[in-house]
Amino acid sequence: MKHRVIEAAPPPARFARGWHCLGIAESFKDGKPHAVEAFGTKLVVFQSGDGELKVLNGYCPHMGGDLTQGTVKGDAIACPFHDWRWDGDGKCAGIPYANRVPRGARTQAWLTLEQNKQLFVYHDPQGNPPPPEVTIPRIEGAYSDEWSSWTWNQLRVDGSHCREIVDNVVDMAHFYYVHYALPTYFKNIFEGHVATQYFDGVSREDASLGLVPGAETQKITQRSESAYYGPSYMIDYLWNEASGMTVETVLINCHYPISDNGFMLQWGAIVKKFPGMSDEDADAMAAQVAEGVGLGFLQDVEVWKNKTAIDNPLLCDQDGPVYQLRRWYQQFYVDVEDVTPEMVNRFEFEIDTARAVDAWEKEVAENVANGFSYSMIPQSARG
Repeated sequence: MKHRVIEAAPPPARFARGWHCLGIAESFKDGKPHAVEAFGTKLVVFQSGDGELKVLNGYCPHMGGDLTQGTVKGDAIACPFHDWRWDGDGKCAGIPYANRVPRGARTQAWLTLEQNKQLFVYHDPQGNPPPPEVTIPRIEGAYSDEWSSWTWNQLRVDGSHCREIVDNVVDMAHFYYVHYALPTYFKNIFEGHVATQYFDGVSREDASLGLVPGAETQKITQRSESAYYGPSYMIDYLWNEASGMTVETVLINCHYPISDNGFMLQWGAIVKKFPGMSDEDADAMAAQVAEGVGLGFLQDVEVWKNKTAIDNPLLCDQDGPVYQLRRWYQQFYVDVEDVTPEMVNRFEFEIDTARAVDAWEKEVAENVANGFSYSMIPQSARG
């Protein structure tokens, strides 16, 4: 009998079309230029005199000077090599030692958006502006005194394509085996540029944080409604319940490509304050939530670092709509005129978790009875 052969084409030579989050907007508003490695090059982010954040290509088209090492002067970024000035729309705003600016002296300016107190840039290989319906939704909690401030974390991942992250949207079983959670409800909906996941679950009783030998995590019941808006920005509304208390969280899971086989993974969280909770305590609670999320990402990264790329995964009936998700994701890597109805038409898929939950609960019960506990800390992250 012929065996299954893994197929894997080289990663796409282009980067995904859509809005990409670069981080918390305020972190770029200090009067200095900031370097961001993205889309196979270097970008410079700076705040112009009118208070708006601007993003340009990071190298001066005059003699290749590094604008991220330059100086913000008024509405422009000045190159450290020869002091050529570049304003936020990419035009050369002046050359102190020259009589005139060369005709057509421009560099690439990136379309930006500030939403949810975060900075986004729009990438399109064809150079088209985003359609009105393709935008980043507003998160009301980000602007409310009833919620904490954002936490924010970054982790560079080399040797993996961005698709590895997005595949998790449909991967019900990995929550049990990688993240030590017991999924009890799992559903996906894809439509247009949005891919949604609905998840209910509970933490495993046989999982330990690994910080104290033999210590078990507190059992947590979780409900999650998360959606990718485009290829790289997920908003996840979470409700975690333990000991009769419910923590309401908004989690951001996002990334931007650095190269064709590497990306910057980012995540942040805000939590809704309990009655009478101070800002400091709310921020501390958000940091605790983000720490747990970070642990989950470390678990994912450990898998990504050691797995191989695979374009033809061999699936069983409970594996979720992997191929349908990848078809949805492909819309961001082709020209807009090549987007097919199959990539954007509404698609729904709900997994019957009953059989899996029954088998997993038996395994967990046996582990608990035998005193066996898994460590949630990835091997590479242990001291």
